[in-house]
Amino acid sequence: MVFKRLLGSLGVGGPTVDTVLRSGPATPGGSLAGEVRLKGGDSDFDIEEITLELVARVEAEHGEGESEGTVAFDRFTVGGGFRLGAGAEHAVPFSVPLHWETPVTELYGQPLGIVLGVRTELAVAGAKDKGDLDQLTVGPLPAQEAVLEALGQLGFGFRSADLEYGRIGGTGQQLPFYQEIELTPPAQYAHQVNEIELTFLASPAGMDVVLEADKRGGLFSEGRDTLTRFTVGHHDARDWNAEVDGWIRQLIEYRLGHGAAHGHHDPSHGTHHEGGHRSGPGMGTVVAAGAAGLAVGVVGGMVAAEVVDEVGDFFEGDAEEE
Repeated sequence: MVFKRLLGSLGVGGPTVDTVLRSGPATPGGSLAGEVRLKGGDSDFDIEEITLELVARVEAEHGEGESEGTVAFDRFTVGGGFRLGAGAEHAVPFSVPLHWETPVTELYGQPLGIVLGVRTELAVAGAKDKGDLDQLTVGPLPAQEAVLEALGQLGFGFRSADLEYGRIGGTGQQLPFYQEIELTPPAQYAHQVNEIELTFLASPAGMDVVLEADKRGGLFSEGRDTLTRFTVGHHDARDWNAEVDGWIRQLIEYRLGHGAAHGHHDPSHGTHHEGGHRSGPGMGTVVAAGAAGLAVGVVGGMVAAEVVDEVGDFFEGDAEEE
């Protein structure tokens, strides 16, 4: 999905920019590669600087409800300092590192409803213009995929995924937002929790897996959240089904108030996740386990194209606001 726009600050006859990303999904902690393709306008222009900005659609909870907005979470200067002749074409290749906490946007080729973009900004003749905005696709790290597949094998279903503005207490989180993947519990836990919320916080050294279960409210008690946190290596060889099942059991024990001495319970998390959640295109998809492992299937008439349409609407709306 590529949007070509004339540089508004220079008017008709200015250069155009088209950023093309390397095919296939990127991965957290990996590299984002591609090239910025420029085409000269009616006259020569000095290209002072070419900058890439990574942006995300993020939800913020506040006293009156929720709101959505665009958050820039990284920025790279990839070129500049040359003259672009009238009508000339010039390509600037780039390879920049992705933050380890970059959210995952797809699993096994199916979109999760997370919207990330790469915005290209040109500094020309003393003016700056955000001339191109492209969809950024990010796949899971091996450990993330292993945990998600184990959850699918254990019977958990995919409900939705979103990005929440804020920080999870007691963790080494660096980005100003975190990803939540909401899962429906299998039958054996359905009477104890409404849903499980999963967050990955990766770093060069490994990855924290944060699991949160809402507590069903009883007749004389209000529902509340309970959280546990576990650390894994990027290339650990584990019996992931047994490992993740153990995590879920500890989480349920915390919910019941019996397991405070085990695991990595993080009480400082508090009520950070409280509030309503978006029911976007991710609703209607499920995580199904089978011989091929976990996969995101489509049911209830929802199709992946609807997620793609939403991504396009977001980008186009964002471009119109500039």
